[in-house]
Amino acid sequence: MGDIKTVRGVPELYAHALAIEREAAARYREFAERMADEGNDAAAGLFGELAGFEGEHAALLEKETEGMALPSLAPGDYAWIDAGAPETAAHDLVFRLMTPSDALEIALAAELRAQAFFEQVLDTATDPRLRDLASEMAQEEQVHATWVRDALAKTPDPRIDWDGVDSRA
Repeated sequence: MGDIKTVRGVPELYAHALAIEREAAARYREFAERMADEGNDAAAGLFGELAGFEGEHAALLEKETEGMALPSLAPGDYAWIDAGAPETAAHDLVFRLMTPSDALEIALAAELRAQAFFEQVLDTATDPRLRDLASEMAQEEQVHATWVRDALAKTPDPRIDWDGVDSRA
């Protein structure tokens, strides 16, 4: 999503927003399952809660767009990890090695990309309705990023910084 996308109207903005929210809900559910499999109930609960928030937001967007012709987007435009099928080796490897901290870092990067996308639409749109929606959506993504940042601040990083370890202690 690094390329600048031109959003030409409200239906197109909704299509992007739905893709972003659906991907977030799916990844948070997947992270919750992974953390539960690892016996990390606290992280599983957090990711389950985030999946619920994203799923509710996607459902709200679906309701708002009932009867609206939405353009289709390229699959994988908003993929958090990879654009390939979930069975790919890279996807499996990421999930096997992922810690709660890693998952939160992935989530934070995705939430910040979504926020930046909506801010870019806000900055480039001339249609007042499109600008209002983009502003609202950017603010919602900012809230999501804050949730993830807060969780990340409370989540220990299991990696040891060997360069920072004082061998004389």
